[in-house]
Amino acid sequence: MPTPDTASSTAAAEGAQHRAAARPGWAERLHGLGPIIGLVLLCIVGAALNSDFATVDNAMNVLTRTAFIGIIAVGMCFVIISGGIDLSVGSMAALIAGSVIMFINWAGPATGSPLTAVVLGAGLAVVLGAMFGLAHGLLITKGRIEPFIVTLGTLGIFRAYLTYFADGGALTLDNDLSDLYAPVYYASLLGIPVPVWVFVAVALVGGVILNRTAYGRYVQAIGSNEQVARYAAVDVDRVKILTYMLLGVCVGIATLLYVPRLGSASPTTGLLWELEAIAAVIVGGTALKGGAGSIAGTVVGAILLSVISNILNLTSIISVYLNAAVQGFVIIVVAFLQRGRR
Repeated sequence: MPTPDTASSTAAAEGAQHRAAARPGWAERLHGLGPIIGLVLLCIVGAALNSDFATVDNAMNVLTRTAFIGIIAVGMCFVIISGGIDLSVGSMAALIAGSVIMFINWAGPATGSPLTAVVLGAGLAVVLGAMFGLAHGLLITKGRIEPFIVTLGTLGIFRAYLTYFADGGALTLDNDLSDLYAPVYYASLLGIPVPVWVFVAVALVGGVILNRTAYGRYVQAIGSNEQVARYAAVDVDRVKILTYMLLGVCVGIATLLYVPRLGSASPTTGLLWELEAIAAVIVGGTALKGGAGSIAGTVVGAILLSVISNILNLTSIISVYLNAAVQGFVIIVVAFLQRGRR
């Protein structure tokens, strides 16, 4: 019979073995730092190839252009972690942009207050995003249709309706209203553009939700093993619906920032945004099969892709028309490296 001292020593040894096994290995740590290392190396290469790359103005330009995709990528991160996908975010953004422009053009004269019209239009963007996300969530959970099929279908529906509303052309914001709305995109606070501040705020809130709330833990649990999550009394359908609504809200926020940039919406608005958002998420280290990921990694992934495009634009190494091809190759390579990762 083992003595109390022997039992205590055995338990301590077993505890130490469990703690050692739980610690991430060097390979896992290196995988987590991969996006940051890649971003640093890209910045060094960019500065070496073109001196204009390392300027503050160029950095602000890169971050501002990253903001739209980055905000959407934060919502996409939740969807992919939960084991889902959304191929419609670019078309959704286009339809929201067109709807907001039509509403503001109508509300300006109707309310007699251009400012009220712009504020209501911004709110409409978020509400429409949440409603579209709700529709996706209900079709996927209650309709038992695969996310790929649902969002592939709405991809065509959203863009077709925008084309219909624009009569094949473009919907343009009235000049007076456009001037009033412009600071949302062009204004700066403490030398940093407003879209960048909004991107930072969305990323921080997303990080808190994912890592510090029960909902965030449920999202990760569903992505790891949906059936086990159901056995653990997690309301899987409700969590999935909220996840797609969260992505829709992120698309709405990104769109209300994007509208004053051009002041118009056309059938090409938001084209390939879904590719860029998904690429940012998986480049940032989120497992394509779901269950694991981080908002911080997604932010780094979005910036990394923007830096790649910026370097290509500044150096003309390859044609700027091949930027989407580069992002496609990045997705394939990262997915290849993630084989079997859960």
